[in-house]
Amino acid sequence: MMWYAPSFVLGASGHAHLKVQGLSAGYGAFLVLRDLTLEIKPGLTVILGPNGAGKTTLLKALSGLIPRGGEVLLNGQALPVKTSEIVQRGMALVAEGRQLFPQMTVTENLELGGWLVGKAERTRRLEQAFTDFPKLRERAQQLAGTMSGGEQQMVAVARAMMSAPRLLMLDEPSLGLAPRMVDELLAITRRIADSGTTVLMVEQNVKKALAVADRGYVLERGTLVASGPAALLARSTVIREAYLGAAPAPVSSTSNSTPSSPVRA
Repeated sequence: MMWYAPSFVLGASGHAHLKVQGLSAGYGAFLVLRDLTLEIKPGLTVILGPNGAGKTTLLKALSGLIPRGGEVLLNGQALPVKTSEIVQRGMALVAEGRQLFPQMTVTENLELGGWLVGKAERTRRLEQAFTDFPKLRERAQQLAGTMSGGEQQMVAVARAMMSAPRLLMLDEPSLGLAPRMVDELLAITRRIADSGTTVLMVEQNVKKALAVADRGYVLERGTLVASGPAALLARSTVIREAYLGAAPAPVSSTSNSTPSSPVRA
């Protein structure tokens, strides 16, 4: 049995469209991101880049976990600065490292994801979460801290979906997972996006992330260096040489058309 159902019901019915203009963010006086502009459209968008590029800082800024400057619009309306209000507006973050409560059961961790709604609605969402993630029903009373890393990641994703988000953000979801679990987790993100929840994912597994994404951005030292459709990025010089360890395939001299390339910032 797979961890997930063929489609997901939890999640908002309306697609989220996030526009970021001139974003700056960092820690104290140290700015990690400077004048960053990007657009998260419905579907699955992946943020790529080396360690220290500012990927996690971006998600923290969008989640209200650190101060930010610039303009952020969610479906045309200004995004609040408080994390609780951002969650109420329909954005949820699965942080790096899962951040579960290890001495609480799977059910208790999931219920926390729907804490802002009434008990009856929370109960309904919990039942739907078990339908969307059928293996979690089998582990409902297991302590989260006794599960494997991959199993904990599934709980973290399901907990975020308990808030019925319009936009789901994931920070390095495949970190430390076995290859089979990585494949299943990335398939989950693709299906969530196909079911109507916009997904923004930070991921270091470049090849597999681009295989499931619709579009991507590449960050280096807090600035945007490339962007474009995922399939195009996977063939670009920026990605192939810097992250996949291979040069791009040569263009045939007999071709009459010039292949398009990712937007360079």
